[in-house]
Amino acid sequence: MHIEPGILDGAKIVLSYGTATASLGLAAKFAADGIRKDGLLSLAVRSLLTTALVFAFFEVLPHQPVGVSEVHLILGSTLFLLFGLAPAAIGLAAGLLIQGLTFAPADLPQYGANVTSLLVPLYGLALLARRVIPADTAYKDIGYGQALKLSTAYQGGIVAWVAFWAFYGQGFGAENLAQVLSFGAAYMTVVLLEPLADLGVLAGAKALHGLQGSALVEKRLYAATS
Repeated sequence: MHIEPGILDGAKIVLSYGTATASLGLAAKFAADGIRKDGLLSLAVRSLLTTALVFAFFEVLPHQPVGVSEVHLILGSTLFLLFGLAPAAIGLAAGLLIQGLTFAPADLPQYGANVTSLLVPLYGLALLARRVIPADTAYKDIGYGQALKLSTAYQGGIVAWVAFWAFYGQGFGAENLAQVLSFGAAYMTVVLLEPLADLGVLAGAKALHGLQGSALVEKRLYAATS
């Protein structure tokens, strides 16, 4: 979902610095909450895992330039369900940065826009999860419908942010509109795949009982909150 170089330029790119600062600030707040809840070691280990996975998602999994950006299988809802909000946020931000530093330096000026487009939908997904997953349900026991809602919210949020940056940077001309629509249509196909990935990973978690109580995964993966 990288914003292509040139879409945001000049003074307009400054807005992305502000939204990124706010997004990363929230990640820091959630990280502090996570340390108080689970300890620094657990947060650090899960954040390293999510960072490595996000980097692999961007570099190893298929991705295709479409319209104003690229279509990636980011698996944001999978990261959230397995590792929790703070590690998922840290992993998305750090993995994106490492990818830019190592393989895509041309994307670094757009880092603010890209990290905003990844993190804000993640925070929305976390809020939605409180509503669609009952407190007495462990994440490993959710169904396809719940996973679909989470994936739709996350991927839809990414599409909305990419569209915002494209229209903010390039206006509402016919060509730009067509580029945004083509990206949105292609990206929302990911919604069909991510819930299946979620359920596949969660099924694996059910079989790996040894992870219950481990610092490697989110506690809610195995234990309901009430």
